[in-house]
Amino acid sequence: MKFLSQKSLLIRNRIESIDMERPVNIIDRRLTQFNAGIRSTGITALRLLGRIKAIGILDSMDEYEKRKLGIFNQLNFFQLVTGILVPMAGLMHNEKLPTLAWLVASMPAFISVLVLWLNGRQHHHVALITYFVLYPVVTCIAYLSGINLGVELSFVLYGILSVFFLQDISQMLFAVGLSMVSYFVLAVLCKSYTYQLATANTYFYFFNQVLAIAFIFYGLFLIKKENAGYQYSILQQKEELAANEKLQKKQTEELTQLNVLKSKLFSVIAHDLKSPMYALRNLFRNMQQYNLPAQEIKAMVPEVVNELTYTTSLMENLLQWARSQMQSDSVKPQLVDVASLMTEIAKLLRLQAEDKKISVELDADENAIAYADKDMVNLVLRNLLSNAIKFTPERGLISMQVHRTPQGIEVSVRDSGMGMSEDVLVKINQNNFYTSKGTANESGTGLGLVLCKEFLGRNGGKLFIESEPGKGSTFSFTLPVGAA
Repeated sequence: MKFLSQKSLLIRNRIESIDMERPVNIIDRRLTQFNAGIRSTGITALRLLGRIKAIGILDSMDEYEKRKLGIFNQLNFFQLVTGILVPMAGLMHNEKLPTLAWLVASMPAFISVLVLWLNGRQHHHVALITYFVLYPVVTCIAYLSGINLGVELSFVLYGILSVFFLQDISQMLFAVGLSMVSYFVLAVLCKSYTYQLATANTYFYFFNQVLAIAFIFYGLFLIKKENAGYQYSILQQKEELAANEKLQKKQTEELTQLNVLKSKLFSVIAHDLKSPMYALRNLFRNMQQYNLPAQEIKAMVPEVVNELTYTTSLMENLLQWARSQMQSDSVKPQLVDVASLMTEIAKLLRLQAEDKKISVELDADENAIAYADKDMVNLVLRNLLSNAIKFTPERGLISMQVHRTPQGIEVSVRDSGMGMSEDVLVKINQNNFYTSKGTANESGTGLGLVLCKEFLGRNGGKLFIESEPGKGSTFSFTLPVGAA
């Protein structure tokens, strides 16, 4: 027992001493090299096939012609390979075939080389005629010489391919007629042949039959595949054209609206800028021509000041509108203390309000911080407060409120003025440059509200208007909350 134990221990030590890692590494390295070789061969074959398909393709061809030529080149390449391999297989089996049979078996290689050469020289039409005439004619010569090689199904292949490749109707009918008549006469009517491959070598006979069927199905597969790819590319082009057409239509509508807007705007400017200019001219002319006392000059100044105040507001809105059109996507959001901004604007327009003895009240929550473009919010608040002063009678009241809510920073400007009818609200919401005289006969262009709606939209807000004739109006909007 002791001897057996020592022997077992010795064998186990020898087994453990064998280094298994080296052969495993060698096998792994050989497998990696084999896979790399297969991958490299596959890539090379795909590149070769791509070059074959590209023979004779011109940049001036449309997509469909390129696809058809690629299929035609691909079929000729595989028939070239067949025309080389089949005679070689016959030689290896010591087949005693007639000389004409060897010639017919080798003809696919010669014809395919000729066709590919013609395509490479850009003689595409000549290559098609050569293919659909030489192949059937050479096969007919072999059959008429009494040799049946079992390739009669090739006539069916030529007929199918001619329908797809030949565009000229007369040439297509000739090729189809030649192939079908040849098939009918040689395969159906003629039965007596001096040499029958089916008798001499059954395997080669069935191989030729299977090869012809394979070419038929492969040709149909290529045609269907390329047609499907072409139809998909057409659908993509149609979708792109539809998208471009939709975009072009949208841009046309925007340009039309912009042209209408500019026409209205310039007509308003041309009319409204005259009044303050004429008022200034008349004041200075009277001061120059007549020796006016100071009291009369002082009496004329308030009217001129009112006109200039309106003109200043108009020019500011006009400049903001022009900048917004030139920089349509230029929004610079930042943290904005809306309550402080509203207080500054109320101070800025204090003289206009005091001139009509209007009280302006401000009710604001603490920490009402919005995230928006400060200059745009400034213009919106200034226009809303200016409009409220314009349409509020003497000793009226304007209430400005800023509240922080879960939905955002809510801002409202409420006045106790004239109010608006439903028709007027519709015109304002349609972005028409609607305007009317204020309670003190102040003028306007309607541009301010257009800018308010546009600027609020760019900052994620929307202008809401509530009004009733004789009971005043409320303009409100909401801005995104900013982190304090």
